[in-house]
Amino acid sequence: MELSGLQIFKYLPAAKKAENSNCKKCNCPTCMAFALKLAKNQISIDACPYAPDELKEKLEYSQKQPQKTVEIDGLKIGGENVLYRHEKTFINPTAIAIMLDCSKPDWENTLKRIENFEITRVNETFKVDLIIYKNSTENLKSNIRNISEEEFQKLQLYNATDKDFVLTSSKLIDIRTKAIQEKNEKYSNPTYVKFESGQDLNLLCAQASFYLCKYANMLIFEDFDETLISTLLTLRQNIFTDPQKPLQVEAKIYEFNNPDENSIIFMTTNFALTFFAVASELENLNVPSYLVVTPAEGMSVLTAWSAEKFTAKMVAKTLKKFNLAEKVKTRKIIIPGLLAHMKQELEEEIKDFEIVVGTIEAYAISDFVKSLDQN
Repeated sequence: MELSGLQIFKYLPAAKKAENSNCKKCNCPTCMAFALKLAKNQISIDACPYAPDELKEKLEYSQKQPQKTVEIDGLKIGGENVLYRHEKTFINPTAIAIMLDCSKPDWENTLKRIENFEITRVNETFKVDLIIYKNSTENLKSNIRNISEEEFQKLQLYNATDKDFVLTSSKLIDIRTKAIQEKNEKYSNPTYVKFESGQDLNLLCAQASFYLCKYANMLIFEDFDETLISTLLTLRQNIFTDPQKPLQVEAKIYEFNNPDENSIIFMTTNFALTFFAVASELENLNVPSYLVVTPAEGMSVLTAWSAEKFTAKMVAKTLKKFNLAEKVKTRKIIIPGLLAHMKQELEEEIKDFEIVVGTIEAYAISDFVKSLDQN
């Protein structure tokens, strides 16, 4: 665990009311100010001539990187320093690698599939991170970073693969725990799990998902399956998103399917996950529509409402800012179903529009729009 400013301060002269308290020789006004800077790595321990050896030893231990970082052509593997992302955050997402056997007759077709594969989710585009090629005498030419099996085996990585799922998962958890909590150098190398060809896809997905969460730094597959990799990349994005930084999109009016002044209007907050769920449904509707996204510091609709980041006055201000009333003849705005209790309040504040309560879940938007057409 990293030392806090208060924990560091307890070792300094001012905390003990000893001689040389707040001497300013470190160029800080007080020992407490020095301790706070030291905790943030903004100053060196050597700046204090009276720092005891015990503090230096504790500080050195606390700042020691629990897990090494291995880099392959810009791809960083490992480097984690917590067991749970809410403690701080995870750093380098679990790498997804394909081991490509160049001795197989269809390896070139597989390579093309890997190169052409990508998914976009919540404004991020993902591809396979690494190709490990084997049984080839020449370097592989690809737009995906790659490495030979021989070169890969020379890396400082630990193979946690075991034929038994329980043993593999236990090994991964034990290695990460000893690396983080004990800072044991024997367990500081990043770990990987390799899946052999021909495994049942559903079982493979379940096991790989668990290993991704706890705590493989890399997953290697001998078979390439687009559905499997898409699933794992989606899970990975969820796990490695920094929980301390809300995902948000720009607050503005988004257009779908070439809307005009008579098109339907939806509204939501700038919480990225909500936005992309709604946007995906609106794109697939093939119905011209607008989506008004209000600024809410990246909060979901209910969270924004409870934190008073989504109020009737704020909505009215947003619509005025975007000049929505002047752009459209439509006089209905569809709000999220979770905000049904705000309908009257919104209508009292926004005189130009009728408020229509929409769906709670994004997937229901299609049926909801059909019901509007019938009415």
